[in-house]
Amino acid sequence: MTTHSAPPSEAPAAKPPLRILLTALHLAGLGVIGGVILTVLGGLLGTGIGLLFAAGIGVVLLVGLVYALFGVGWFEVARVSALYRTPTAPLQLRRRERPGFGGWLRSLGRQAIDGRMWRAIAHFAIAAIFGFVVIRLFWSLVWSVFISFAALTDAETVMGPFGGMGIPVAWSPLVGIVGIAASAVGIVGLALLHRTLALAIVVRNREAELTERVRTTTAQRAGAVRAADVERTRIERDLHDGVQPRLVSVGMTLGLAQQKIDSDPDAARELIAEAHTSTKAAITELRQLARGIHASVLDDRGLDAALSALAGRSHIPVHLDVRMDSSTGSSRRPSREAEAAVYFAIAESLTNAAKHSRASETRVVVRVRDDDTLWARVEDNGMGGAQVQPGGGLDGIANRVLAAGGTFRLDSPLGGPTSLEVNVPCAS
Repeated sequence: MTTHSAPPSEAPAAKPPLRILLTALHLAGLGVIGGVILTVLGGLLGTGIGLLFAAGIGVVLLVGLVYALFGVGWFEVARVSALYRTPTAPLQLRRRERPGFGGWLRSLGRQAIDGRMWRAIAHFAIAAIFGFVVIRLFWSLVWSVFISFAALTDAETVMGPFGGMGIPVAWSPLVGIVGIAASAVGIVGLALLHRTLALAIVVRNREAELTERVRTTTAQRAGAVRAADVERTRIERDLHDGVQPRLVSVGMTLGLAQQKIDSDPDAARELIAEAHTSTKAAITELRQLARGIHASVLDDRGLDAALSALAGRSHIPVHLDVRMDSSTGSSRRPSREAEAAVYFAIAESLTNAAKHSRASETRVVVRVRDDDTLWARVEDNGMGGAQVQPGGGLDGIANRVLAAGGTFRLDSPLGGPTSLEVNVPCAS
């Protein structure tokens, strides 16, 4: 008999009493701290708006509010993921896509409207309300247990759990049993409702996740096919326009030399020397063409050394700043695909800067980020106006980066400068 287990990314189907108890304890804890946190967030919002034009104090408070909201959202995602053992990607701050203050401001704006963060905050608020109710139900449960034994005392009436009119002692056992049942049912019901809402709001839907994964894989495959087609076209063009005519010229020169070798040996020797020079030039072009297809130094010595060799061959000065260690101290080398995508993106950018932009210098910055991605930025001081043309070099870069699961951004206003950024997962 074959058994099928649930996918690891889904919550267990069973709801054991221990899981319900843990959920109830979570809600009780949120009932205690949730109100305080939501009050602080509301206070930051109100004060920030009220002091918006008071020497920038309100702006500082609103910026702090965005980060505080992110912290609450991150906590809620982590809490739900740990409670229900659902492997959920942690909430992350939006990455800065541009350098400087403007880039930070853009990332802050995108963080402020991040839908996933707001869903987590909404669920935190709902859980805090549930928690307040659960605390009251816990107290009602404890009171119901004690009231069940009130008939053993000499009292004539007993006070209700939240004050109000007294309850005759003769009715206390029945009231206590009903109270125990109602409180327990309320706690269990809220715990189950919390689980349902958590899986619907915080934990990403499995079907939506698989759909997104298929979409991403399809886009990467299309990018790989397109990149291969652009690369093939480039190789054919380089062979047809460069090496092939030169080899044809070598063949014709050797033919003339063969005809003159008996009648005019000196002229034949000059033709052979000319053919020899053309042959060496053709070999150099073939080497450059092969280097454009595959950089052997990239495999042998890594991206840093390959970029140093690339900068050394550039026709314009290149300021190279490569740091392959993340800020956490990790020095794990990125995958070959990630290094190749970044290398050829930089190579094409330097070629464009030398041929088309009239730049006098370029700057190349490469970093391994803490989110395990390989990021590179190439900027030149040329005249700008670069565009991604179908079948062109930048089109090949974009598709190669997409095939590696990365992102590509080109900023080239008329008048310059031109900057190109790529960001590729290290394990692509």
